[in-house]
Amino acid sequence: MPGLLPSGRKLDRRGFTLIETLVAMMVLAISFVVIMQLFSGGLTSSRISEDYLYGMFHAQEKMDEFLLSENPEPGTYEGEFDDGYAWTAVVTVLESEDPETEKVPLVPVEVAVAVRWPHGAGEKTFSLKSMMLAERAAMAEPNTE
Repeated sequence: MPGLLPSGRKLDRRGFTLIETLVAMMVLAISFVVIMQLFSGGLTSSRISEDYLYGMFHAQEKMDEFLLSENPEPGTYEGEFDDGYAWTAVVTVLESEDPETEKVPLVPVEVAVAVRWPHGAGEKTFSLKSMMLAERAAMAEPNTE
């Protein structure tokens, strides 16, 4: 018997109408566009995060370089890395107004490092600041090395 299912029920030969098919295609297309926009936003966020990560690594590298030197000379230092990141470091001796502190053989030194890189039409920056103790006698006389 044609038109009957094995269970004995009648076979319904209705299919999808053209309107139903078009609506389903539109829903699929809109969903695809939204998913692609989310994917694009994720890639952009990943790139920005990667840029900041490189900036942090470069800043930490320069900070370590200054903190590991025995007696960094006060001043402003600048340079560039090979990958387009630039850095600026400022070494400042922190002197106290109290004359009693001149008897102490160590002096506090502040080291500030800023790394910057291009981002779109502007520029992004990551900064670190730290302190160290240096010998007072070495900081008073200029370094001639």
